[in-house]
Amino acid sequence: MLTFVHAPRLMAAALTAATLLLAGCGDTVAPVNPSATGVPKTMASADQITRGRYLTKAADCAACHTATNGAPFAGGVELASPFGKFYGTNITPDKDVGIGKWSADDFYRALHDGVTPSRHLYPSMPYTSYRSMTRADSDAIYAYLMRQKPAKVANREPELKFPYNMRFGVRFWNMVFLTDGLPDASQGQSESWQRGRYLSNAMGHCAECHTPRNLPGQLSRARPLQGAALGRVAAPDITPAGLAARGWNSDDLQSFLSTGMAPQGSAYGEMFPVVHLSTQYLTKDDTAAITTYLLGDTAPAPKPLPAPMPAADSAKLDGGRQVYLAVCAGCHGRAGEGKPHVAVSMNGNSTVRNADPHNLIVSMLDGIEAQRFPGTESMQKMPGFAATLSDSELSQLSNYLRATWGGQAADVTEEQVRKLRAAAH
Repeated sequence: MLTFVHAPRLMAAALTAATLLLAGCGDTVAPVNPSATGVPKTMASADQITRGRYLTKAADCAACHTATNGAPFAGGVELASPFGKFYGTNITPDKDVGIGKWSADDFYRALHDGVTPSRHLYPSMPYTSYRSMTRADSDAIYAYLMRQKPAKVANREPELKFPYNMRFGVRFWNMVFLTDGLPDASQGQSESWQRGRYLSNAMGHCAECHTPRNLPGQLSRARPLQGAALGRVAAPDITPAGLAARGWNSDDLQSFLSTGMAPQGSAYGEMFPVVHLSTQYLTKDDTAAITTYLLGDTAPAPKPLPAPMPAADSAKLDGGRQVYLAVCAGCHGRAGEGKPHVAVSMNGNSTVRNADPHNLIVSMLDGIEAQRFPGTESMQKMPGFAATLSDSELSQLSNYLRATWGGQAADVTEEQVRKLRAAAH
């Protein structure tokens, strides 16, 4: 997930300052001396490699480093940002274009400090979160990656606007903003909560998407996991209060992380590959630990489903109801009950219950690709309605869904729809 977001002018100033401060410095880095803590790849044990395989999935490495139909971990995944395009790099043990010449120390330094043997990394690689990873876990991931098949797939350089293409400016950003993660609030928490905090923050780097950012692009330590809009689909608030407000409880959240499905809906957008490539492979204990961390040792009671609206209020939403019956009810059901293997329920859907209508509008405009989840569950493709429904019709539909099944105010405007429609182009 990307670290520099929503701050073009201030970031430009910061990087311009970095240019002046670091002019002539280049982007070379000091070599790392081998240490006794690094385990050479020839000495890795079978247990360490097996553990490394599990941790590689827990850290969701494939999401950025394995392209669709590409060689495992050979890079090439496009990562869009307001500053241009980044591309996941080759982390196979190829010695020319991969990490085959790296030591375990080099690998740990890349995860912890964002520095490789040859350059500083842009924080599109979430070393801002991985820096909390233990050395033992870093070494295990390194041992596993060094057992993968080398792939001679050349890395693609980022395609960034000026001055963001001046890589050495990242050093200035790191000096100012690179910290040891979110505030420590672990005192008095259970072992399961502690484990979940580590899996969520250090390994799964959930904060990179779900925590708002301050103007220079760093994570807001005052608003951890309160939701952020990095891309087209916004990452929702996953604090205990935010989850409870949308009806989540521990059992449903564990089901969602393990299968991508729950009564509150299915994984889509950036969350689909997280489930597909990472969380479905976690042990039950680790899934439960993440849930404990996100909801808290004493989870708040989930907000109940909204009561049916009085007939008089329902009549005010008749325009949206007519749109729903015409284009949505065939898959989602007249009463919003959904259909197995076809479409999720609207009644109690987490996106419908979200106070922010952003993702609801985006889903209706863009549609959602067909998805296969672990086991036998799947969802058919949801078509986008950008070409067939007007801003007025989509705002009416949004208000009907939110007021009828989401317990939210019917206050979505045509202007909100218009802005999100324009942002897609």
